[in-house]
Amino acid sequence: MIKAYMAEAKGAKLQLAEYDPGPLGAEEVEIDVAYCGLCHSDLSIWKNDWGISAYPLVPGHEVVGTIISAGSSVKHLAVGQKVGLGWFAGSCMTCPECMGGDHNLCADASQTIIGRHGGFAERTRAKAEWAIPLPDSLDFAKAGPLFCGGITVFNPFVINNIKPTDRVGVVGIGGLGHLALQFARAWGCEVTAFSSSPDKEAEALNLGAHHFVASRDPEAIAKVAASLDFILVTINVPLDWEPYLTALRAKGKLHFVGALPELKSPFFPLLAGQKSLSASPLGSPATVAKMLEFCARHEITPVVEEMPMSQINEAFALLEKGEPRYRIVLKSDF
Repeated sequence: MIKAYMAEAKGAKLQLAEYDPGPLGAEEVEIDVAYCGLCHSDLSIWKNDWGISAYPLVPGHEVVGTIISAGSSVKHLAVGQKVGLGWFAGSCMTCPECMGGDHNLCADASQTIIGRHGGFAERTRAKAEWAIPLPDSLDFAKAGPLFCGGITVFNPFVINNIKPTDRVGVVGIGGLGHLALQFARAWGCEVTAFSSSPDKEAEALNLGAHHFVASRDPEAIAKVAASLDFILVTINVPLDWEPYLTALRAKGKLHFVGALPELKSPFFPLLAGQKSLSASPLGSPATVAKMLEFCARHEITPVVEEMPMSQINEAFALLEKGEPRYRIVLKSDF
């Protein structure tokens, strides 16, 4: 039996319970959870905001821990190895997307907290391809958010072929954005942070931004018109996107990774400047591994607040209020 913090219904209090995971699959590993980050997606799934949740629910998909058991077909991982697990817990490994290295685009991919139990537990399981080894130099206690928030904002730099000579904007300086600033700076780009919170300017500059734009000030946004090659949108609320399209240079791209409920955009700024809109989900196992190496090389670390996992309901309440800067990490204390 596995002890876990479980919600029996939509938005119900997470309570300590036990469940039987059944026999370990031949291609699976079981991870002894040390830490698990709390992501806004956990909140959305807990409240069934996307209409895909299944209960009883054990959230938690920014896991770091140690492999304590491996299935008979697992050859590349070993018991005792430190790994991380993010949004995806498996992929079919036979479709064109998987065979082409885009496992994160697999139509039959399984999610760690949808239809299976996640990481707010003493142990959790996943297909071995999604349990990614951790470089020794990464801070074990802070690495969890890299496996969702981190890869979500790292993958766009890879798939869009961002160059060190590019000028990059980041919209939203929160759980995703604070990592995007660090990645963009280490990538060699000139970085502009957009935030509706002027009090985040000093933090944004410290995290890697060269410039800060108070996004509620039309004059401030107007000053960066036609100056950026790529803008990464990390927020999950709709905005007037025309000022951001205006901030792009010709052939620039406005790229979304925040889970927006809808996207409405004017057309003519796209047409006139040959600009484009795009979006992406997390990244493949290989890209996750590259991100971890990049973080280790450049000493990129999520900014976290650590809490014991037994305070999980208090942590969810803080996240609902938008108070954490920038990620809560829950330490296993079963």
